Amino acid sequence: MLVDYVIESQDPGLVESILMPFDIYNDSAQYALGMLKQRFLYDEIEAEADLCFDQLLYKLNEIIFSYYKSSAASDLLDQSFLASCEDGDKYFVKPIRFNEILKLRRVKLLGRTIDLRSLLTQRLNRLFRVNIDFLFDQFESQSLCAIVELQQLLNILKHTHKLLSQNIELDSFNMMLNEIQENLSLISYSSRLASQVWTEMQNDLFPNFILCNTTQRFIRSIEGAQHAFQRAPVPDMKPYLLCGSQDLNAAYHNLAGMYSDFFGIPHMFAVVQLIGPRSLPWIIRAILDHIAMKMNVIIPKLYGLQEELPKSIGLLPFDAGVSGCLKIIHELLTWAPKSELKSEVLHSLKDVGSALYWMSLLDLVLREMDTVQFMQTAPWLGMVAGRDGQVKEVDDGSSSLVGLFSSAKTAVLSSTCPNPNSFHVMSKQAEAADIIYKKNINSASVLEYALAFTSAALDKHYSRLSANPKTGFIDITTSKDFYRIFSGLQFEYSEETVCGTSKKHGSWGDSVAWAGCTIIYLLGQQLHFELFDFSYQFLNIAEVESAAGAQTLSSDRSKTANYFQGFESLLETMKKARRLNNHVFSMLRARCPLEDKVACAIKQSGAPQHRVTFVNTLSAFDTLPQKDS
Repeated sequence: MLVDYVIESQDPGLVESILMPFDIYNDSAQYALGMLKQRFLYDEIEAEADLCFDQLLYKLNEIIFSYYKSSAASDLLDQSFLASCEDGDKYFVKPIRFNEILKLRRVKLLGRTIDLRSLLTQRLNRLFRVNIDFLFDQFESQSLCAIVELQQLLNILKHTHKLLSQNIELDSFNMMLNEIQENLSLISYSSRLASQVWTEMQNDLFPNFILCNTTQRFIRSIEGAQHAFQRAPVPDMKPYLLCGSQDLNAAYHNLAGMYSDFFGIPHMFAVVQLIGPRSLPWIIRAILDHIAMKMNVIIPKLYGLQEELPKSIGLLPFDAGVSGCLKIIHELLTWAPKSELKSEVLHSLKDVGSALYWMSLLDLVLREMDTVQFMQTAPWLGMVAGRDGQVKEVDDGSSSLVGLFSSAKTAVLSSTCPNPNSFHVMSKQAEAADIIYKKNINSASVLEYALAFTSAALDKHYSRLSANPKTGFIDITTSKDFYRIFSGLQFEYSEETVCGTSKKHGSWGDSVAWAGCTIIYLLGQQLHFELFDFSYQFLNIAEVESAAGAQTLSSDRSKTANYFQGFESLLETMKKARRLNNHVFSMLRARCPLEDKVACAIKQSGAPQHRVTFVNTLSAFDTLPQKDS
């Protein structure tokens, strides 16, 4: 009862005296044996003392952990959040001198000496493992968007471990984290967290989220879950397993709620930092295999759509006008019986586009982290960033790090030193570190590798998706190339979005454009697509007709305003699609340059020679490692 009172009162002056009630048991036991000569009474006192001491350890362990957890959460709480709060004082944790209790190695109880520090250390080590396991269980019961909250809570727990380690010797936090993640083996490149991240990506993020290219975010589709799966139930929660107190739990929950409805760059930083460089290549490999699998699923379905296209598709006539061209396109695209097949192709393209954009976000985050690492290590390596963005060395000699240890080794060897070998080893280690860090500065791009991998996966289907010109010149009537199929899909998609017959944009987003434009670019069909796309031709005809109509009907402003009545929304949707396509193509040209391959495929007569003699691979990736090799 006295211990409970001390714990509930939270009086810092009483906490240091929390062991004093056990002197009552010591006095009672001595009186029972010495004065009353009653062994039975002593046994009763001993049993009650053992029970109370166990309860003391449990409560003391819990209150110490909660206090340091609250202190860590208060230290890491965002300062701008505290500045905007009117009652920010409730997030301040009053100091309590638990360090005096943690120093106790000898506690006298009923004639025995108990090492309280050792017992508390054992229980705190176990509590840290329980807390880490609880955080992973909680993350596994939520979507991938909760990874920012997981990172916050793990940072709090790590800071708690740092504060407690100032007074007691705890197990290494990284060792406990790897132990819970089942990532202790030297040959294990996967982990519990990495497996969960990939499971969420495969079962929830790619099928159920749509991409918004403008905000660089994946948001949940308003159409609902296309692919639902069962998650683990939410585990029971205690306040000290999160942030230590109810107020801090609510504060961090509100902060994490800002990132709970989308997946973007903050989540990607959390993924990279939590998974680490050991398990991240495993996820990259899984995503590449996912892209290859989806490509194998798309190709046979594209053949089915090719069969529905006419043998020849000419340019849209300008004299037909907007309404006439719309009827012509409807006559060319006879995919009504293949609506289910068309929907499957679009969903597969959406998965491929989401995976490629996820890789682009990962590449953006890794490059930013590499830049930070370069800024930290470059002064020691004697390197700076040049005006053209390339890394160059300040001098031609050795780096500052190697020079420092070499001069130290020379100075030591010139004097009488009892053990000069250690300085020689330090010099060699500096040279090895110099080589390792210089190689990491010019690291490769994850996105470029993913594009090269996708290009290699498309090469074996090139003959079916890109027909050879029979005359040696560009064939404007070709209808079997992939760009024709995607052009028709994009036109119908834009028309359905405007007409409101379906809410396809709510289930596809911008991922379809990313996948379609990437495949078109890697097949070398970008120029064909920009010349012969149905939407682009429709926009050109509308622009010409608008200019001609403005001159003809300049006298009647009301007729000029109603000239394109009924087509404004469709034209605006097509313009947005063209802007998105141009953005994707510009990114692909910057990260996956293929212009040299096209330029060298021009004959002296001016006729383009087909790309079949020029392998569609990047110059930086002459040979790609395959899965079975």
